[in-house]
Amino acid sequence: MKFSLVICTYMRPKAIITLLESVEHQKRYPDEILIIDGSLDDKTKIVLDKRNFKNLTYFKVSDKDRGLTKQRNYGIAKVSETIDIVCFLDDDTILDNYYFEKLIETYNIHPDALAVGGYITNEISWRKTTRNRKKSDFEYDGWVRKESSRFILRKKLGLIDSTLPGYMPVFSNGRSVSFLPPSGKTYPVEQLMGGVSSFKKTIFEEQQFSTYFEGYGLYEDADFSLRLAKKGNLYVNTAAQLEHHHDPDGRPNKFNYGKMVVRNGWYVWRIKYENPSLVARFKWNWIALLLTIIRYINVITTTEKKAALTESLGRTYGWFSLIVNKPRVLR
Repeated sequence: MKFSLVICTYMRPKAIITLLESVEHQKRYPDEILIIDGSLDDKTKIVLDKRNFKNLTYFKVSDKDRGLTKQRNYGIAKVSETIDIVCFLDDDTILDNYYFEKLIETYNIHPDALAVGGYITNEISWRKTTRNRKKSDFEYDGWVRKESSRFILRKKLGLIDSTLPGYMPVFSNGRSVSFLPPSGKTYPVEQLMGGVSSFKKTIFEEQQFSTYFEGYGLYEDADFSLRLAKKGNLYVNTAAQLEHHHDPDGRPNKFNYGKMVVRNGWYVWRIKYENPSLVARFKWNWIALLLTIIRYINVITTTEKKAALTESLGRTYGWFSLIVNKPRVLR
């Protein structure tokens, strides 16, 4: 299979060079690399011009194509006709040397796969299950990780269920693919993280990334993969490993981020559940309120008080805005 790597970037010249240096060490190298740059300056182009990365083509987009989902759709349109698999990576990731080899191999092992996601290794600490594990820990497939205080509280309040990681409960707010352990296994899912994803090129003949998600595009990956999961099977291969270093450049301010958490979260919930039950609606709103209260408490308990307060206000605004102005879901 021939595969293309599409990297959508915005104001991160240092991070993208670090990523491309890790691509250079891949045991299986991309047949083409497309850089889709939405930066407001030329710093990314300048640093790329100084290097000679194999199979790389650079595109600078104008205002009408700027923003994560728009840049992804732009990149898809530029992919060569001979390509079978289109891979996306966030520009602040660093790859294990076998990342692409393991990722593309998954399509041979699971020919039914429409999409395959990679696995981030540096964000969560896992260990093999032992008799001495804490009851509050989260256990899955013989591995254990520390349960977050938010999930512990939600368990006590009956706001979490047994839905598997990578699947959405009826009230949303489930466990993401980060709750899959580093077992080296491949797991079926219905949600992928867009910045560590890959897709059969043929799916883009019928589906693109939603124009609802502008700019930073929070949860655009959940929207796309939930719609795709209705058509076929998606997987995460935990042997296709990389690191994500969350470069602060190019991110939205905390108020807008908080607003997106709530409004975009509501949107992707309704992508899967068009008409949820009253109980599911109550739980979704109760969780949104609970997480907002926790962020307000963080104003006291964390050192980044301004960020916590600003995000809390954004979440509050986002929640009240749903009362008078719900997003129109594009199916």
